[in-house]
Amino acid sequence: MDGAGNHIGGLQVLHDNQSIDVPPIHGALVVNIADLLQLVSNDEFKSVEHRVLANHIGPRISVAYVFRTHDHSPEYMEKVIGPIKELLSKEVPPIYKDIYFKEFLTHRYANGIGVSALSPYKL
Repeated sequence: MDGAGNHIGGLQVLHDNQSIDVPPIHGALVVNIADLLQLVSNDEFKSVEHRVLANHIGPRISVAYVFRTHDHSPEYMEKVIGPIKELLSKEVPPIYKDIYFKEFLTHRYANGIGVSALSPYKL
C-alpha cells in the first residue's frame, strides 16, 4: 500500500477465463512458474497465465528470471524430459508422457507466450 492506503497491486491471473486481481501481501514473494516446471513436477506446481497492469500508485519491484537452458546443441535437444520419477508412485501416476526437449520447445515457440504448451503431453 502507498501512504494513502491505496493498493499498488497490478498482478492478475487468468481463472475461469477471467482475469482476477491477486491482492498484494506486504513482505510476500510471488513466484510465477512456467509449463516446463509444471510438467516435471507432475502438476505439483501449476503454471498460470498472468499479466501485470501498471498503475501509478507507489513503487513496484518486479524481477523476471527465465530458468531454462541455452544449450540448443543436438545432444541436449534430444534429452528426454517428463515427470520426475521420484515424485511418482502407484498412488501418484504420471500425468504427462516423457518427450524430447526439442519437441517441447518446438511446440512452445509455435504456439506463443500465454498459451499452455502442456495439453499435447497429457496422458
